[in-house]
Amino acid sequence: MDTSTATSLWDELTGTQPDPDLWVVIATLAAAAAVVVPHTVWRISRNAVTIAHEGGHGLVALITGRQLTGIRLHSDTSGLTVSRGKPHGLGMILTAASGYTAPPLLGLGGAALLGAGRITLLLWVATALLIAMLVMIRNAYGVLTVFLTGGAFLLVSWLAGPQVQAAFAYAVVWFLLLGGVRPAFELQAKRSRGGAGDSDADQLSRLTHVPAGMWLFLFHAVSLCSLIGGGRWLLGA
Repeated sequence: MDTSTATSLWDELTGTQPDPDLWVVIATLAAAAAVVVPHTVWRISRNAVTIAHEGGHGLVALITGRQLTGIRLHSDTSGLTVSRGKPHGLGMILTAASGYTAPPLLGLGGAALLGAGRITLLLWVATALLIAMLVMIRNAYGVLTVFLTGGAFLLVSWLAGPQVQAAFAYAVVWFLLLGGVRPAFELQAKRSRGGAGDSDADQLSRLTHVPAGMWLFLFHAVSLCSLIGGGRWLLGA
């Protein structure tokens, strides 16, 4: 790659792109809602939220100095992230708390980038994170889902025109913001029926001696506040 090509790519990555028309923003919101709200569709689309959920566990584990040994994604949309280190302490608490908060916070960060016109940067960062995550996947279904998701981002980033890139980026961010809200309610419903006894909230309760309900409240607060704040950025309010 010559210097001029590298400079052009860098300028494209760090530059800004024009905001899409408002109707595109509304249409992508509707599209995201259409794959989050109906239960039958959500059973499939939830796989993407699981990628973000387990990726959040893995990223925070690395940031806090734990050794990430692997991530597994399952066809029932559950997942498992395994890391080594002290079974208690701040690092373990932050790692456990990062799963349910990762999708909405990623959506909020994406909304901030889109609000600043950084569409290309968002797509490239998302692609890089998915490629990095692929290395840590330890089962075939997980490799397939992350590979397909990363491939979609790569194709849009390299081959699609600006309008398609913008629509794709807005749809993804809306999906993370909306899809980040539903899992906490699902967890609350399972716990009310006596299930999910080893959920992230229950693990955090054992680690901190804070009731699991308080951790559920935190998950709700993060997801709902991210949706409100991110939505305002996306809509230009």
